[in-house]
Amino acid sequence: MELRNRPNPFAGLDSLPADYTPRQLVRTAVAGARSYVAPRRPDQRLLGSLAERARGPLPPATRTVRLQTLPQRPRSVPSRLLYERMPGADRLSLQSFVVHHPEATLLIDPAVPRDAQGQAVAELQPLLQRIVRPPATTIPTVEALDAAGVRPDFALSTHAHWDHVSGLLDLPGLPAILHDEELAWAAAGEQAPVGGVRRGLADRELLEFSLDGPPLLTFERSHDLFGDGSVVLVDLAGHTPGSVGVLLTTEDGPVLLVGDTAWHGLQIEQLRQRSGFLGCLVDVDREQTWRALHRLHALPSFVKVVPAHDHERASEWRPGE
Repeated sequence: MELRNRPNPFAGLDSLPADYTPRQLVRTAVAGARSYVAPRRPDQRLLGSLAERARGPLPPATRTVRLQTLPQRPRSVPSRLLYERMPGADRLSLQSFVVHHPEATLLIDPAVPRDAQGQAVAELQPLLQRIVRPPATTIPTVEALDAAGVRPDFALSTHAHWDHVSGLLDLPGLPAILHDEELAWAAAGEQAPVGGVRRGLADRELLEFSLDGPPLLTFERSHDLFGDGSVVLVDLAGHTPGSVGVLLTTEDGPVLLVGDTAWHGLQIEQLRQRSGFLGCLVDVDREQTWRALHRLHALPSFVKVVPAHDHERASEWRPGE
């Protein structure tokens, strides 16, 4: 794999929630009100530019991988709270995936520790705790792996938020792979990010990659993880500074795991951003996230796009469903 070892900066590094400032709360309230009145309109000029890029062919892959969705139980969250006037997208789950490559088995987005409340949610700001607290029926990542009979060689997180990293708390010794820009962000400052992220990444081998490869479809940068075109990481910065998508070549065609750039596939199809209420709280750069959503919307139809929390879309690769 095309990776570099990185000295682990997270041991003993505090991860405490920063209180929202009055300015943040006012901005969030204003954006939330706008979301209910008038959803943001797509940028047609940007879509036209992206459509030109999307016509380019995918580079040939010499090997394929198998995608597996780990067992998980969904929860219902009102769509009006999550998105800008977009009904029908209220069944979500804290999903993790497994990519089976001939050289290694990758756990994508280890989502949930056994003690999710005590080890992750309790670190979040009180306002977010009430919204994101997983129900008691949620399956911890380590138990989902056991149920599926999977023993991963590495964990790869699309970004460093609690529900994509904190499952590592139950998986000591498992090497973790992240984008170098995301690792730099996660280790910077005294209070970012929270939710078991820093403790989950501490005391383990850290491997990093740079998006040093060429443009691919609608994406500006890429990185071929195995050098065979089967697992290619692409730039989806916005939700966090180093968010990436994982483009897989499977026997049934290309599949793109997009983390939290979108929470549900309907966001991509209808080009609806997160509500102002939540978007201002969870997206590091709301404008850049909006542009990344356009990149996903403009992709050719043969690429199956899978947001990390879309329970129904992920079920296509969940055995027995």
